[in-house]
Amino acid sequence: MKTLFVAALLVSGLALSGELVASATAAQPITLRVRSAGDLADLCGANPREPGADAKINYCHGFAQGVVDLELEHTVNHKPFCFPSPAPSRTATLGEFVNWVRAVPDRANLQASNGLFKFLAERFPCK
Repeated sequence: MKTLFVAALLVSGLALSGELVASATAAQPITLRVRSAGDLADLCGANPREPGADAKINYCHGFAQGVVDLELEHTVNHKPFCFPSPAPSRTATLGEFVNWVRAVPDRANLQASNGLFKFLAERFPCK
């Protein structure tokens, strides 16, 4: 009886782990590229319920943080934008960026970092 119980546990455990592996391998890789402000807005504005949304949103946040950090490091004496203190959340700011790009279709054609910097300069001008 004990052997039968252990065998049943092993079989159910193997079946369960097989389901987990199947689920984990079911996700399809996606390729993400950002060339224009429209591309960046599409990633930042991804519907969280759609497949790949986490990757898109994370890429958006990482891209934005990277270019902002680099720009502020290179423009120490003349910053193109100035965040208030306390600064709004990255999520909120990027949501505003998405709306800004979508409000004027020509903005989608701007180079990604230039579009982001233009938005930030308008939204957070230095005094």
